[in-house]
Amino acid sequence: MVTLSVDRARYDRATAHLDAPLAIVDLEAFDANAADLVRRAAGKPIRVASKSVRCRALLERVLGLDGFQGVMSFTLAESVWLARAGFEDILLAYPSVDRAGYAELAADAKLAGTITVLLDDPAQLDLIDAARGEAGTEEIRVCLELDTALHLFGGRVRVGARRSPLRTPEALASFAELVQQRPGFRVVGLMAYEGHVAGVGDSVAGRPLRSRMIQLMQARARAELAQRRAETVRAVRRVVDLEFVNGGGTGSVESTVAEDAVTEVAAGSGLYVPRLFDNYRSFHGRPAALFAQPVVRRPGVGVVTVLGGGYPASGAAGPDRSPVPYLPPGLRYDPQEGAGEVQTPLLGAAADDLLIGDRVWFRHAKAGELCERFADLHLVEGDRITATVPTYRGEGRTFL
Repeated sequence: MVTLSVDRARYDRATAHLDAPLAIVDLEAFDANAADLVRRAAGKPIRVASKSVRCRALLERVLGLDGFQGVMSFTLAESVWLARAGFEDILLAYPSVDRAGYAELAADAKLAGTITVLLDDPAQLDLIDAARGEAGTEEIRVCLELDTALHLFGGRVRVGARRSPLRTPEALASFAELVQQRPGFRVVGLMAYEGHVAGVGDSVAGRPLRSRMIQLMQARARAELAQRRAETVRAVRRVVDLEFVNGGGTGSVESTVAEDAVTEVAAGSGLYVPRLFDNYRSFHGRPAALFAQPVVRRPGVGVVTVLGGGYPASGAAGPDRSPVPYLPPGLRYDPQEGAGEVQTPLLGAAADDLLIGDRVWFRHAKAGELCERFADLHLVEGDRITATVPTYRGEGRTFL
């Protein structure tokens, strides 16, 4: 509690000359989180997930640190933009049907050498070829994706995201052979993201039974995937010599890098440490990205109202997708109103110590989505702002 009070005081001092709403990144926490990710990766390179950062200056900062190598992007337009800005080794981790983007990629040797695209369906090959145009003679670097979901009870129950249709070593090897035989394409990588391990906390506060069920599920999922991923890599390597095998995420770094078949791990949310990453046994990061909303009303005892704040995160709707009031501690939403579009009432004894114009600091549920709400991030060191940098949105880029 003392540490939280100190943090609140220095954030308030650092931003006292600015009007809220505003967003900050605490660089000491950001760098400490980066160092912890590198420690957890145990010597394997970390590919930074740009969707979890969405700020070029901070992507450059983390890629300048030992242990980080390459970008995992989320759209083709973003990939091209980053490549033209000087970023290298970009893996587009989601399939795209951006025909204009593919035409640009296939016509530019630098882009084609920098960006690797994700494919898992022959129809995607057809779309790219149709988009190439006469100038599109460059070879397209391809990464294949392995579905990582855990199938239980003979496949009747699925645990994990619905991603690639390619699940078995035979399916991946067959598709790799198909891509290799197609002029203008070359398989260079394999990706397998175990979101049900990397993105699901296994120590949920106040939910011991649920936590234990998650732990048992994840133990089984890790064992099943480690065997299947290794078999898949061996099968694909009989077809083509892979440059990289990517896996994991912030919540699964240790278990993913422990697999010999994996050559690199992806991470991004662990730099900002949003609220959804509080519930892990394997690591405890420091909240680095925060946003402040000003107190604009005092409706009564134990209540203040702040401006805005209704910034829900993507995913299945629920209370865990809302930002959490963080500083001062002890504030909570009114269950009848929640986080509002224009105003948000907050309840709790701490409200009585807040005056009109004071700030309440929030943590977003997810990482990079915060940057879709703010044009700038104020970078805080100690109790002062040392730089203000644009988010993707601040540079006029809204890729999704």
